[in-house]
Amino acid sequence: MLNLFVIPGHDRRLIPEGRLSGPMPWVIAIMIFLTVLAAAMGLAFAEAGRDVSNQLSSRATVQIIEADATIKAQQTNDVAARLRGMALVEEVRVLPAQEIEDLIAPWLGQTEGAQNGSTTDGMFEDIPLPALIDLKLVRPAGEKELKVLRAAIAPLSDKSRVEPSSGLIAPVIALVRSLQWIAFGLVALLAMATAAAVIIASRAALNTHNETIGVIHLLGGTDRQISRLFQRRIALDALLGGILGMICGTIIILLLGSQLADLGSGLTQSFGLSWYSWLIIVAIPILGMILAMVTARMTVMGALKKIL
Repeated sequence: MLNLFVIPGHDRRLIPEGRLSGPMPWVIAIMIFLTVLAAAMGLAFAEAGRDVSNQLSSRATVQIIEADATIKAQQTNDVAARLRGMALVEEVRVLPAQEIEDLIAPWLGQTEGAQNGSTTDGMFEDIPLPALIDLKLVRPAGEKELKVLRAAIAPLSDKSRVEPSSGLIAPVIALVRSLQWIAFGLVALLAMATAAAVIIASRAALNTHNETIGVIHLLGGTDRQISRLFQRRIALDALLGGILGMICGTIIILLLGSQLADLGSGLTQSFGLSWYSWLIIVAIPILGMILAMVTARMTVMGALKKIL
């Protein structure tokens, strides 16, 4: 890689070079800018999905569906006490009635009283809400663990259900995974578009310096020497444009990250980039330069073989 840039000055003058001159560096800058955004989106979705899955994988919810409030309260206390005595269960939390009502209220819509500014407490008087117990297990809640929990509480309540918490948000996780692969697909498409732009630029440079190439051949120059000149020129254009695109993309990512942090709720808190994700983003201009260099070499070598 370092040998690419170690070319005598008199050889480099055979094909004039300019810094950020011509369309090539700017095209690469736009491609890298979009690639950085797409890669950051894919990495953020991947980390968010992984974090949420890890947080919920060891959690389960017990529902006690009983219309009689007195019986429901007694069964809830008995089930909670039984669960606290199990080695499988690390933490047991009985959700207060008000918290359950707050969870359900948005799905019931506004009543006439709610529209006039009153609370929605009255709408729950005639609705038998289940009791909810949130569990944190010592290991992921698989089917085996759920069977153990169901067997333990079945004698205490015949109207109880045990469900993994991860199942409640499974559609959201599936959507996040889909968006992740869409983002990575965009990265692949942008890489192909960048390679296509390099091919066009390489062929245009060959046509522009066709006479110079002929003179170099007459003087004993080899195809490899000629291709190195074009490789170096395009690699420098790609590196300069890539750095510019990465800087612009990083600014946009930081601005969006601060806006997501201000929301301060739920899944948006999980959309962040770890240090290794930032390493991948910083490496994108270098990877773009390598892609441009390899593509230029293949294009130039192929064209030179056809000329001779």
